[in-house]
Amino acid sequence: MTRHNRWALAVKRGMDVAGAATATIVLAPVLAWTALAVAATQGLPILFRHERPGLHERPFTMYKFRTMRPPRRGELWYMTDDQRISRLGTFLRATSLDELPELWNILRGEMSLVGPRPLLTEYLDTYTPEQRRRHDMCPGFTGWAAVKGRHAIKFEDRLALDLWYVDNWSLGLDVKIIALTLGQVLRRTNVAATQDLEEVGFPLPGVGGLPLDELYGGHDRQAEAVAGVATGEARGQVGRGDDAS
Repeated sequence: MTRHNRWALAVKRGMDVAGAATATIVLAPVLAWTALAVAATQGLPILFRHERPGLHERPFTMYKFRTMRPPRRGELWYMTDDQRISRLGTFLRATSLDELPELWNILRGEMSLVGPRPLLTEYLDTYTPEQRRRHDMCPGFTGWAAVKGRHAIKFEDRLALDLWYVDNWSLGLDVKIIALTLGQVLRRTNVAATQDLEEVGFPLPGVGGLPLDELYGGHDRQAEAVAGVATGEARGQVGRGDDAS
């Protein structure tokens, strides 16, 4: 790493701390309201915890607000996302408010304001060596793939955009991504509460690497929840370290 890059990464970390701290203070009423709303409509726990691979694939616990109820008797967790996501959860995802607890991850140094989104640990064995390079940068609250389409693009295309970010990162690019993210949040563009698995085109971890559309016929599901064999929200184990996003 060059001296310039070390300096730039130090500035990036400073931006992360200042931005996350300011957002936490300014959005404290929103955080409190959301926590109360989740508790009132879905009960405890309020937060959804899940272990994710971070910088250089080091695991950390990511935090989000809960958006789904546990499956009822007879419901398959990977087949009922559309039915189990709450009205509040749909709103939280559409406005990205469910992501706000990740500000704590940023303050702890486990995430950055901008970087490749932290995906499931189960994906690691399915990545190519090239795709694993997405972990050469700290995972982000938002990222290049998010502002370039997020849920509107195929999963492997998102990984390619992550790699482009890693190879072309600069402080100016981070500022641009933050500005584009704010615009997307205000317009609520490229955000889906659930997603058609056929559109994702990514193997389901732990099930023989079969394409998702072969496994489940392309029914509408939340892509990121289905992809996690150990997803806690899906199995009603919220708050114990299992989540999908």
